[in-house]
Amino acid sequence: MRYYLSDRFVLKRLETFAVYDMVNDELYELDEEAFSFLQCCAAHDGCSGAGVEKDFIGSCLSEGILTTEAVSAERPPFGAAPVPSLRYLELQITDRCNLSCRHCYLGAARDNELSIESIATILDEFEEMQGLRLLITGGEPLMHRRFAALNELLPRYRFRKILFTNGLMLHDEILETLNVQEVQFSVDGLERGHDALRGRGTYKRVMERVKRVLNTGIAVSIATMVHRENLGEFDAMEVLFKEMGIREWTVDVPCAAGNLLCNPLLQVSPERAGRYLRYGFGSGLHGGGDGYACGHHLMSVLADGRISKCAFYATAPIGTIREGLRTSWTRMKPVRIDDLECAALDCEVMHLCRGGCRFRAGTGTEGNEISLKRDLYRCYAYDIMI
Repeated sequence: MRYYLSDRFVLKRLETFAVYDMVNDELYELDEEAFSFLQCCAAHDGCSGAGVEKDFIGSCLSEGILTTEAVSAERPPFGAAPVPSLRYLELQITDRCNLSCRHCYLGAARDNELSIESIATILDEFEEMQGLRLLITGGEPLMHRRFAALNELLPRYRFRKILFTNGLMLHDEILETLNVQEVQFSVDGLERGHDALRGRGTYKRVMERVKRVLNTGIAVSIATMVHRENLGEFDAMEVLFKEMGIREWTVDVPCAAGNLLCNPLLQVSPERAGRYLRYGFGSGLHGGGDGYACGHHLMSVLADGRISKCAFYATAPIGTIREGLRTSWTRMKPVRIDDLECAALDCEVMHLCRGGCRFRAGTGTEGNEISLKRDLYRCYAYDIMI
């Protein structure tokens, strides 16, 4: 019998050997022997399984990692990731937007967008660096003038693609050919709360698109920001999103930047907002790493070609797309949890919380420097005494 690496799986050399399920977003760590066996199975003619423990083959078959049917998937060139590995790439393809949300950290919409040629180079680099998830963001990414051309590029690459959108431009003709494994919608409350941020009538329109995407079988996640107008809606949102079959619900507090600075009445104090961070379900925010603060495996490419730790640090770039992802990544300075203010306070949950958002923790105090202070919103989420 011949065994083949399933089409939805791809081998990755990160800090450890691994095999990644692009569809279900699961990473399986392997020893070198298991990795070598699966590497043979990834060949076009598969492998026999001779000399390999039957229990391991059985486990791979039950998990869907292996199949006995021939697979014709093209496998990417194989290399080793840098350490730490760049697993998640936030790709801001445009900063144009069709809304002017009252909390948007970007502020006024601009007119920058990455060229298709630049995007293709970035995606090639990300795959060579063993990337796992591509986060396609904006602005509103569907406003990119050549989004259709970008969409045609995506099937070449063996990592998970996630489209972040406000949903208003996700028409059926786009959805019918959309080459992503997941769509993340911004839903900032029920009708009253959502429309208070994004404009009257936007809630009904985005929820219609959420249902439409769910009906296609593409995974759907939702991101919600805590603000003064949606505080009474979280219990109902949790029930609704679970009943709908939402894969993941991420709840966060917006940083005091961009349009939110002009709408201070929307802001909620840490002691009040923190408890809402207990809502949500799924795997949570991207970029964690044992012993390190947020964003350990994350980097952002901005619509004007700059590269930064995340989009909040746009004014403190670490490189440009001309220099390349790998060169820029080597300039990233990982933040150890033990170096945070939390460690000096002997916090019992700091390795679970990871200190919260570094930008939010330093807003108004450190400027563009990466703060080592506590994120008070996370402290209140975990009932830490201030």
